[in-house]
Amino acid sequence: MALVNIQVPDIGDFDEVGVIELLVKVGDTVKAEQSLITVESDKASMEIPSSHAGVVKELKIALGDKVKQGSVIAVVESADAGAASAPAAAPAPAAAAPASAPAPVAAPAPAPANVAPAAAGPVEVRVPDIGDFKDVAVIEMLVKVGDTIKVEQSLFTVESDKASMEIPSPAAGVLKELKVKIGDTVNIGDLVAMLEGTAAAPAPAAAPAPAAAPAPVAAAAPVAASVAAAAAPVAATASVAVPAHQPGTPTAGLPHASPSVRKFARELGVPIDEVKGTGPKGRITQDDVAAFTKQVMAGAVQTKAQAAKAPAAASGGSGVGLDLLPWPKVDFTKFGPVERKDLSRIKKISGANLHRNWVVIPHVTNHDDADITDLEAFRVQFNKENEKSGVKVTMLAFMIKAAVAALKKFPEFNSSLDGDQLVMKNYFHIGFAADTPNGLVVPVIRDADKKGIVQISQEMGDLAKKARDGKLGPADMTGGCFSISSLGGIGGRYFTPIINAPEVAIMGVCKSSLEPKWDGKQFAPRLMLPLSLSWDHRVIDGAAAARFNVYFASLLADFRRIVM
Repeated sequence: MALVNIQVPDIGDFDEVGVIELLVKVGDTVKAEQSLITVESDKASMEIPSSHAGVVKELKIALGDKVKQGSVIAVVESADAGAASAPAAAPAPAAAAPASAPAPVAAPAPAPANVAPAAAGPVEVRVPDIGDFKDVAVIEMLVKVGDTIKVEQSLFTVESDKASMEIPSPAAGVLKELKVKIGDTVNIGDLVAMLEGTAAAPAPAAAPAPAAAPAPVAAAAPVAASVAAAAAPVAATASVAVPAHQPGTPTAGLPHASPSVRKFARELGVPIDEVKGTGPKGRITQDDVAAFTKQVMAGAVQTKAQAAKAPAAASGGSGVGLDLLPWPKVDFTKFGPVERKDLSRIKKISGANLHRNWVVIPHVTNHDDADITDLEAFRVQFNKENEKSGVKVTMLAFMIKAAVAALKKFPEFNSSLDGDQLVMKNYFHIGFAADTPNGLVVPVIRDADKKGIVQISQEMGDLAKKARDGKLGPADMTGGCFSISSLGGIGGRYFTPIINAPEVAIMGVCKSSLEPKWDGKQFAPRLMLPLSLSWDHRVIDGAAAARFNVYFASLLADFRRIVM
């Protein structure tokens, strides 16, 4: 028997990656190639296997640690170490082997160049060098045709036995065609998408040198794949004989989810191993995490941590930690006929978010009125003169531009709380509440500061149609800085809109009405728009909120101020 240091093998073009999961513990008997830990970068998660069979005597790392190639992660007492343990401690001789020594596995062919042209035009997107993986399955689509893509933005997720990875775009542009779908298998160099390019990608890395003969201890299976457009190839040796984790098979260790879903769950504080996956082969999707959050918020389920801390039933609660009386259970059929109707999917998800936002954020609401007499007259005249354009300008489009101007003047309203810090945003993405048959959704107009009233109106119409058709994607509803909830087409006077976290304010507007206003000489009919500004009192004080509301109203009263 001998003690063997298990080191991190070649994990591709990653300097340091975080340990996100321990798959074994001290005292476990492990097989050669059995996974010991899971690590994760921004784009990929991967399992690190043991190079030897034996008993785990010591774990050298903990959750949250950073590791890289050569880091010792465990000590295993192995019966089959033999002579292999000596080279493990001194890999230098192997590294000095003649260049002509044959490698156990041929180095993969260089990937085709994945560089966007300098000028705008069609760009082919091909699978970059993802290491020694062949026929990896596409398990998740992250974009759709028509989306505007940034350089290195992930397009889809692929998965092998040991790793899931997101394949990025080498260029920025508009996605014109996707040549893969869920269930397809891809390899290095496969054409997977076409972009209408708008910017050049970084220059490709130099072609990799032929693989040198590895030291005997490097008999571990390939465990990672770089997803950079020109990443270094991953060294490979013997194939995995007994995979420690089969995708889609429930285990006590590794939940079946992509890196982006894992990150989403961590941000929400969701124990992902308690989430039931509804995706292909039981894969956990972002919707699964959101649904689980909704169930926890509604009290329909408890996490294991909550169950462990749950106090014994009591006659009441102190209010600390929201230990309130349980929701009443009532048999409504005793009082008359009833029928049951399931909540829509949108209401199930949004209900949990609204509940959290209302409970966690200390809301305060200011009310005011805006004189939109002149602006409404201009809007009506503009639509009449441009009737043939097919684009109808709405009052909400003017309010979105007014919101941008107000956010620039009062930047604390364009922020988000992150612990004890404020994140001040230098972009202006404005959300607007859209009523659909299935519930309320909030599409986002991105970069509203760079768009005109007509363009905003057209984009609002397109997003509202997608909302009614149930075709809005996550990208259409995320990244907002400030939201506007308009009940103008329905009625009402004032209300208290709930802030859309992590934003810190929301503007609610109701139906405008003609009112007599004193102009200094006489009463004149003016069209007044009721405003209701809800704000997070942890970030904004009352004086700032009042000034914001007054300034917002003044912009609508005289829209020429927008250009001042």
